[in-house]
Amino acid sequence: MKKITTLFIAALVVLSCKGEPKETNLDNIDEGTELIETLKDSIVSEAKEVKGQIKTVKQIKEELTAKGFKTFDYVDEETKDTILMQQYFMAFLKTGPIRGQNEEETADLQKEHLAHLGKMYELGYADISGPFGDDGDIRGITIYNVPTLKMADSLANADPMVKAGRLEIEIHPWWAAKGFPLR
Repeated sequence: MKKITTLFIAALVVLSCKGEPKETNLDNIDEGTELIETLKDSIVSEAKEVKGQIKTVKQIKEELTAKGFKTFDYVDEETKDTILMQQYFMAFLKTGPIRGQNEEETADLQKEHLAHLGKMYELGYADISGPFGDDGDIRGITIYNVPTLKMADSLANADPMVKAGRLEIEIHPWWAAKGFPLR
C-alpha cells in the first residue's frame, strides 16, 4: 500500500511541477486527470491478485524462489519501500547466416515467428518482444520470464526463424524490478 501511495504522489508531483507559468488550461487539467486516473488504475490492477488480495514482496519472492527464479531485494532510500529484483533473460535476435529464402518462404517464416512469440507471451514465458527500428544486425529482442538461461535458450532456439537460420540468438541475464510497468 505504501508503494501505491508513493507512486500516486510521485505522479501528482511530476504533473504539478512542470515549471511552466501558472495559467489555467482546461485541456491540460483534463489530460493530467486522465493520466493520474490511468496511473492509479494501472497501479491498483498491478497490485491485485486474482483472489483480490495484495501479495507482499516476501510472498512474491518466496513464490519466485520456489519456481527456481533468482531474485534479490533492496530498500529504496527515498521511499523506504522494498524493491524486488528478478532475473529475466534478454534474447537478442540477430541476423542469421542463412538469408537466401525466397519471398514466399520468408513470409511463411515470419508468420510462424510471430505465432511462436505470441505463444511464448500467452504461456507466460516471454514478457515483451519487438523488432528494432533500424536495419542493423540486431533485429529485435524478446525478454524471457523463465528461471534459467537453459530454458530461455531452448525457447528462443525453438523460434522457426532461428531454426531456419534466418535469425540467430544471443541471450544475456537481465535484472528488473518485479511488477514495475514500462513507461
